[in-house]
This record gives sequence, C-alpha cells and structure tokens, in this order.
Amino acid sequence: MWKQFLPKLPRKSSASGKGDHVSGSSPGRNAAGNGSAIQRTSSCPSAGPARPASSVKRMSSAVFPSSVVAGIEPLVSFKDVPNGEKPNLFVSKVSLCCVVFDFSDPNKNSAEKDFKRQALVDLVDYVDSASSRFTEPMVVACCRMFAINLFRVFPPNCRSSSSGGGEGEEEEPMFDPAWPHLHLVYDLLLKFIGSSSLDAKVGKKYFDHTFIVKLLELFNSEDPRERDCLKTILHRIYGKFMVHRPFIRKAVSNIFYHFVFETDRHNGIAELLEVFGSVISGFTLPLKEEHKIFLWRVLIPLHKPKTLGVYLQQLTYCVTQFVEKEPKLASSVILGLLRYWPITNSQKEVMFLSEIEEVLEATNMVEFQKCMVLLFRRIAHCINSSHFQVAERALFMWNNDHIISLVAQNRQAIVPIVTPALEENIQNHWNVSVLNLTANVKKMLSEMDEELFSACLAKHKEDGERQASLEQKRRLAWERLESAAAFQPVTGNTAVLVSR
Repeated sequence: MWKQFLPKLPRKSSASGKGDHVSGSSPGRNAAGNGSAIQRTSSCPSAGPARPASSVKRMSSAVFPSSVVAGIEPLVSFKDVPNGEKPNLFVSKVSLCCVVFDFSDPNKNSAEKDFKRQALVDLVDYVDSASSRFTEPMVVACCRMFAINLFRVFPPNCRSSSSGGGEGEEEEPMFDPAWPHLHLVYDLLLKFIGSSSLDAKVGKKYFDHTFIVKLLELFNSEDPRERDCLKTILHRIYGKFMVHRPFIRKAVSNIFYHFVFETDRHNGIAELLEVFGSVISGFTLPLKEEHKIFLWRVLIPLHKPKTLGVYLQQLTYCVTQFVEKEPKLASSVILGLLRYWPITNSQKEVMFLSEIEEVLEATNMVEFQKCMVLLFRRIAHCINSSHFQVAERALFMWNNDHIISLVAQNRQAIVPIVTPALEENIQNHWNVSVLNLTANVKKMLSEMDEELFSACLAKHKEDGERQASLEQKRRLAWERLESAAAFQPVTGNTAVLVSR
C-alpha cells in the first residue's frame, strides 16, 4: 500500500530555485519515516539554538509571508492507508502545510491554496478522531507548521492613537486576507492541544515558553476573529500544561505593564482579560500573594488608559472575582479606583461609578467602613457634576438595596457628607432628570432618619449663612483698602492699587 501512494507525495519543484524557503528534505522523504530529519531541521521554537540554514529560511517565511512556493501536489486521504502508516502520512501532510502563500492576490496560486486547504481539513478531521497517541515526530512537525503559519510580524498600525476615551470602540475592524487558511491552522492547533492523544509530558517540551511568548504577541492582531481563536487556545494551553501556568501569568502581566505604562495601545487587552477572568475564578483559597500582587499592580492600573471602555466589562469581572473570593480585598480595590479616578473625562467617570456599584454589592460591612468616607466624598462630588450623565449615574446608585443597607447602618457618617451635595443640586442644577432623582434621594434619606437629615439640612443652612457672612466681610475689607489707597499720593515707585 505504501508503494502505491508514495510516488504521489510532493517533490521539490524545479521552479523553486535556491531561494525556496521550504527547501530541504521533501515531505515525501519525511513520510517515509525520516522523523529524525524533521526534528533536526524543525523551526519550532523549542528545537534549540543550533539550527541549519534551511531552518533559518523557514523561520524567515513566517516573518515575510509573501514568499511563495509553487508545485504542491495533493496527498492521499487518511482512510486510504493502513493505521500503521497514518503517522507518516500525518507528518507529510503537516510538512505540505508549511508553505505560506500571498493572499493579497486572490487569483495567485489558487490551485496550490486549495491543496493546502484540503490538507488542513484532513489534518483537523484526523486529530479530531485520533484514538492513538501522537508520536514525538508528529508533535515536532505540528509545532514547526504552527510557527511558520502563525508567527508573523504585523504591519504598523496606521490608525490614529490620539483619539479621545472610548473612541476605540468605533474603529472598524481590519480582516486578514489570509484568514481562509489561518482559521484552519488555528482550528488544528486548538484540537491538537485539546486532544487526549497528545501526551502533556511530550507537548510541554515543544509548546514551551518561546512558543507561548510568540503566541501572546499575536493578541495584538487587528483581526477580531484571530484574537477570538487565540483566546480559546491560550485558555486550552493554560489548562493542559500546568507547568507553564506561572510563566503564562507573568508573560501576560508584562503585556499589561507595557500597555498601561508605555504604549497605551493594544488590540487584545479585552481577550486577555477574558481568559484571566476564568483563570481567577479557578484560584484556590486562600489567595496566594502572587495573585494579590496581580490585582494591585496590574488590574487596578488598567483603569488608567483612555481606552478603558473597550475592555471595561472584562476588567470589572476580573476585579469582582477577586472581591467575591476574598472579601477583605474590597476596601483596597475601592481605594485603588479612587486613586485612578478620572478628573476631566466624564465618560470614564460613568464607567467608574458602574464598577464601584458592582464592587459594593460584594463588599461586607467591615471593609465598607474602611473606605466609606473617601468614597462618598467622591460620590457627592459626582452628584454635583454639571455633566448630567455623571450626576444621574451617581444618583442611580441609591436604587441598590445592598448599598442602601450599608448606608443605613453607617448613616451618621454618610448622610452629613451627601446632604450638602443634594441641597446644592436642588438649588442650582440645570437638568430636570437630575433634579427629580435628587428629590427622590432626599426623600429616601429623610425617611431613613428624619431627625439626622433635618439636623444635616440645618447645619448646611448654617454653614451657608456663615460662608455668605465671610464673603461679605471679605468684600467690605477690600472696598476699604481700595478707598484708602485712592487718597494716598503716588510717589516714586510706590505700587498703586487699581480699583475694579
């Protein structure tokens, strides 16, 4: 049987020349059982530092994907060979898929592209139904093929990065023209890593730290379809190879640091946070110090960038997961949010208020008392905001039953802080909706403790009268100074007070 399909395997094309980036041992010879040759010439990141020139050429094809090799022939189907020969055929098909095509011209090498696509489909079906263990040459060949097809340099991002907060959501996504092949490669990678036929002890040697770093770099892709695939694959790698988990957490933290403190731009922050949301939900109690440091040094500073709106939902989920697992972190989270509170960006203020409400829902009384004074000073300031959306969002928080319960038990400290802001709104705010919400909150506080609320109103009125009196005295003092200066003769270089 092997002699029948061996002549059909692809040979080195006479038109390929010396510049071919897939020159070297042909897939046919690899399929004939030369697994050691595959390992020696593999461009897989874990193949070691001593690589021959052909390996360097293969790796360069991942950086310059416009290189094209013609003359690919179709391979036989897995169902047409005996089980003993299927691993060799698998390696041969994988080697065929190491050719990278230029998709800028859809009519160029269309037949060869179809052959590669069919080979990828066959590989996906085989991996999906594999019942025996993958051999090490099969793992090496797959690593090499994944590296050549996926690990590439993205073109410079020409879109403006100086837009205002939240405008990143309005940018049109850019789609990779090579996606017809890329999505099959990603599908194969996902099924290969998740397959029970892949021994984790063998896989961890080739899906190593270098491979993981290269995979994480792809999260900066402009194509949302690619980032969505990467999100699932990263989660699968994290679950499959436990030995790599600390490194993955550290590498992702470095991406976040680079984004927050240097570039302020990255396309895959939301997807990375979504992966970490499920990772955090799996943390065991008590939380390790490493995980708490990740919260304080990574998640809280991620509230700083102006593109917060792009990944706010995923970030809020990660933060609330920490608070739900260990409630004593709630006060630290709230104080951290107050430290990064936006001053000139009203849209971000609305986002912060929404997240504060979610954190407060998971906050107990002890932690609430540690931060309630600073928190409600900020909320009172938001109630008085001239931006009606900020004022509305701050007033909507009083519809939350858990927050009202916390306020009711600490009303002696909170009501005196909030009452002046409510009274100021009633007298001066321009928006009708804000006025109505303010009146509802005033009524709620009055019903909660009428005596305390009346005392706070009286004190606010007294403070207002005292402030008006001080302003009047200050104005009269300036008038007397101006009058006295008007009768003094001007001599030499004496300074003159000019009246208004």
